[in-house]
Amino acid sequence: MTKHDLSLFSAVQSAEGIRDGRFSSEALVEDCLKRIEETDSVIRAWAYLSAGLALDQAREMDRIRKAGRATGPLHGVPVALKDIVDTKDMPTQRGTPIFAGRQPETDARLVELLRESGAVIMGKTKTTEFAFMHPTDTTNPFDPNRTPGGSSSGSAAAVAARHVPLAIGTQTGGSVIRPASFCGVYGFKPTRGMISRSGVFRTSVSLDHVGGFANSLEDIALLSDVVAGYDQSDPASFARPRAEMLTGAQAEVPVEPNIAWLDFPFNDRLDADARDGLNAVIDSLGGRVERFSVSPQLADLINVHKTIYDYEIRQNMMEISNTHWSEISAEMQSAINRGADINEAQYEDALSVMASAQGFFAEYFNEFDAILAPAATGEAVPLTAGNTGDSVFCLTWTLAGLPCLTLPLLVGHNDLPIGVQLIGAIEEDDRLLRTASWVQRSLRAQEQNGE
Repeated sequence: MTKHDLSLFSAVQSAEGIRDGRFSSEALVEDCLKRIEETDSVIRAWAYLSAGLALDQAREMDRIRKAGRATGPLHGVPVALKDIVDTKDMPTQRGTPIFAGRQPETDARLVELLRESGAVIMGKTKTTEFAFMHPTDTTNPFDPNRTPGGSSSGSAAAVAARHVPLAIGTQTGGSVIRPASFCGVYGFKPTRGMISRSGVFRTSVSLDHVGGFANSLEDIALLSDVVAGYDQSDPASFARPRAEMLTGAQAEVPVEPNIAWLDFPFNDRLDADARDGLNAVIDSLGGRVERFSVSPQLADLINVHKTIYDYEIRQNMMEISNTHWSEISAEMQSAINRGADINEAQYEDALSVMASAQGFFAEYFNEFDAILAPAATGEAVPLTAGNTGDSVFCLTWTLAGLPCLTLPLLVGHNDLPIGVQLIGAIEEDDRLLRTASWVQRSLRAQEQNGE
């Protein structure tokens, strides 16, 4: 086995290899560090990385295994964290000089769960400022002149560059789904409340979600299983049994699924190669996809999302903006000013529409197993655009709190990845992953048969 045979392409296989004693966590982490050293001067995915701290964790995981003690599902496997997730032994700087060197006293709840699973916390990946819109300097691993997407820029790039097999991101608009599309990896945002947000920087109490990135469907399901759980300190968290997501990803469908495609008026924002690729996927699924036009009320949900986001980001940024206004980007200043123009009645009305959307989709998924949609407008946009891409194809599903998944299925005219998004029923994340597995297998079988 060569050095790079140890690593990074599968978290599931890495965990199995460590448990079986075929290689060590230390060797795996060393492999990650070597890859980071080779490529991160261009990609710039990392906000904080301590080789010594990562190797110390790995050696401890190896000591535990050799002592014959219990191992967790991610025992010895490296995981990266978006730099808005608190850690007691690493700084969390939130993508801004305002919080340079900020050192939390406690771990976020999801970090506690990762540590309990045996994961090695490699470090912090770069985020856009306050996980909003102002880009960081991270580049796309497929083309250093293009964005990796945002706001989970470094997390998506680190997984795509094989720096780590797994990374945590967050999504308030499209900050997991779109970067996964641009970077050619799997991105998964589970049902709202599936994963605790305690210890994660808040921009919107109603819209913030935790998600992740990986290089396979099984890997992203395993990561999501590990960090899912009830947390009474998070108002979105629910005290109900959670879907077993890895089980879903590995399951066979009982019958061929029914999938919907919704023709939104903003579908005209799709680049030609993305549109053609999505149409080819629909055609390849052979009658399992049904197309629908959407009502004006459904199309307007992107504006409802904007109302809630702007109002709540102003509330959450109040203390920071009062004391550091001149140090905040123009993008954030604009959002805060927009939020000031939204009154309480408009905000409450938007929350009511959000609740209605959740009810609408709950009924919708009685008939359909998933909705197929774009993950982004097309290939990653150039860095010269000054932004991380358009999130319009994610906003409706984030508003409704639905589980969303990027499948890296397409390639654009510049040979850059384009993802396909699947959306599932709330709290039926396992069903969504099962459907996604069927979609992948169906498309691969047709490709192999030359159809």
